[in-house]
Amino acid sequence: MAATNFKTENNTFRKLIGNGLTYRIPRFQRDYSWGEDEWEDLWQDILTTIGEDGDPAHYMGYLVLQSTDDRRFDVIDGQQRLTTLSLIILAVLKNLQRLVSSNRNQEANRTRLEQIRQTYIGYLDPVTLLVRPKLTLNRNNNSYYQSYLVSLGHLPKRGFRASEHLLRKAFEWFDRRVENWLRSCANRGSDDRKSNASGTKASDAPPPFDEGTRLAQLVEDISDRLFFTVITVSDELNAYKVFETLNARGVRLSSTDLLKNYLFSVLDRPSSPCTPLTYSGSAQYDGSLHHDGEPPRDRELQQLEERWESIVGRLGSDSFPDFLRIHWNSRHRFARQAELFKAIRSHITDRAQVFMLLREMDEDLDAYLALSSPEASDWSLENKQLASTLKTFRVRQPLALLLAAHRKLPAGDFTALLRACVVISLRYNVICSFSTAEQERTYNNVAERIAQGELSSLFPVLQALRQVYVEDRTFRNVFADKTIRTTDSRNNRVVRWLLCAMEKHLSGQDPSFTSDAFDVEHVLPQNAPDGWGGFSNEEAEAMVYRLGNMTLLRSSTNREVADQSYALKRTFYQGSEFAITRRLAKENSEWTPEHIARQQQWMADQATSIWRISQLS
Repeated sequence: MAATNFKTENNTFRKLIGNGLTYRIPRFQRDYSWGEDEWEDLWQDILTTIGEDGDPAHYMGYLVLQSTDDRRFDVIDGQQRLTTLSLIILAVLKNLQRLVSSNRNQEANRTRLEQIRQTYIGYLDPVTLLVRPKLTLNRNNNSYYQSYLVSLGHLPKRGFRASEHLLRKAFEWFDRRVENWLRSCANRGSDDRKSNASGTKASDAPPPFDEGTRLAQLVEDISDRLFFTVITVSDELNAYKVFETLNARGVRLSSTDLLKNYLFSVLDRPSSPCTPLTYSGSAQYDGSLHHDGEPPRDRELQQLEERWESIVGRLGSDSFPDFLRIHWNSRHRFARQAELFKAIRSHITDRAQVFMLLREMDEDLDAYLALSSPEASDWSLENKQLASTLKTFRVRQPLALLLAAHRKLPAGDFTALLRACVVISLRYNVICSFSTAEQERTYNNVAERIAQGELSSLFPVLQALRQVYVEDRTFRNVFADKTIRTTDSRNNRVVRWLLCAMEKHLSGQDPSFTSDAFDVEHVLPQNAPDGWGGFSNEEAEAMVYRLGNMTLLRSSTNREVADQSYALKRTFYQGSEFAITRRLAKENSEWTPEHIARQQQWMADQATSIWRISQLS
């Protein structure tokens, strides 16, 4: 490939998207395909980067572009990332639009909205006076993207391709995440101001929280802290040669193979003495040949190979990198996935340390598998149920802590800690949706102290977790305003779990949240006809996924009542087998936004008393 046809540079997202540059997804490239797993990964990377102790930059990987004028670019590789970042910017704009519509600092937020839109989404061409989009999608996705998403208007849901629905869902997903993030920032700002209200001068107090400013800062942080390695070529042939090279099978080693090769290289160093050591009950090496004539180092390599394949085989190659990081963080200083290999390489430098790593991985493997797939473990029923709850929450931040506790703490203390992690996760992650970066570091710090023997019983461990335990007032307030969209299967399971736990607290019944015998009932129906119960369309959209609008109902009854009036539904609720549903009917003669809010406040009070850690409350 000629040098004149190839250019490589590192660019921030701001430099990439600014200065009048435009990008086009070639017409016949594949449609948008990222799903929730990829959205979650990117969002967590962003939150980790923009946090107070976040890294100054986050690497987003390669972009392969084709251009003849360095102003207009075809995206050969990287369209999923660019499109998703554009959707995040649009989600920020949607939140600014809400502020403008509700007359909150209207003039300033309108200015922010238009400035961000012009910089990142599209701008007015001074020559043609036409709006030029910064990003043009392929032939199947661009019309929906420009007509509905860019315009921040109503998002129709019928008559579109699967990839167009995926674009809409991605935008809605990030819209909710940005909204929740903004709310968590506001709650923390409020707490900071209250904590500084006494004993401080006015000049020392935190400034008033401004939503528009915080949203604009989010865009600034994303723009300046995300960077790409950009490969630009001038013709299509060279562009696809680069693309194929970067993605060819066998070119890039997986993290599993990379670590394995390093460990083999340590064992195979000619200068490495044959230090006597044991592994899995094998005899000590004494420097002599084995009975079959095989040198000790060759035997070690064979043992490593067998043990390695056994561990990877039990986990699955896709799960091994996650296990390795959690295992490492349960014993050592915190390392993110991108830093893990470097951390291991600096720590593991001789034969004894190689085999120590294998022994320790073996020691943690069963506990990790039990936490990841509790239904297949031989743990007690209570431990299985608690681990299953964490899995339902999709919360993995406590796993390193739990591995350390499983090794070091008495069995009863481990169960109690597992129960505490469920409570913390519900408060911190599920309801309050606080940043997980700080949380994971806290868990790891406590895990390291357990591994070193500094913490050896339950009470000091719980005290060390105080900073990730959301206090009652904040939890109650956020819960009272919480919206969870049950159209997402994970969210539906979480709501079922919440309602079943409240039912047990209220009546003593213990329904299984995985049962098919009952459903989550939306009192205001999910597909309510216009004017249902006097709700406006705006009220219905805002209220239908409030927790106060949900209860339990037998599946057959749920289908029967469907979108009927509240008066009719109430007669069924009054005869329900669930106490939580009967109570709702008894306490509410009608169903209005005020009744939903009142019901959810009651639920918030119940939740605060059910899910609490007495030593931390």
